[in-house]
Amino acid sequence: MIINHPLLGPRDAQEFTYLGDASLIDRPDWQAEDAADQFHEYVYLRENPAGLHKELWFHEQGDRSWLVVTRNTVTHEITNVELARDVARARGRSK
Repeated sequence: MIINHPLLGPRDAQEFTYLGDASLIDRPDWQAEDAADQFHEYVYLRENPAGLHKELWFHEQGDRSWLVVTRNTVTHEITNVELARDVARARGRSK
């Protein structure tokens, strides 16, 4: 599988480590009244979709960047790759 890194171009997926659902970018507020419940959901409850899914990938054997990869979990086709920092910044502005 080839991941088209936004800065480095096409890279073999073996250079990366899959780290799970991209929703992990949205860490719960540890000071919230229901923080324990939020962290339980954050750590233990995951979707297992068939189809398009946003995932976190770490470029471990490269520039050590974090990416949000939109991948079809059935066909493994990658439709979008973004730097995770850009995704996190965009989410921060929309809140």
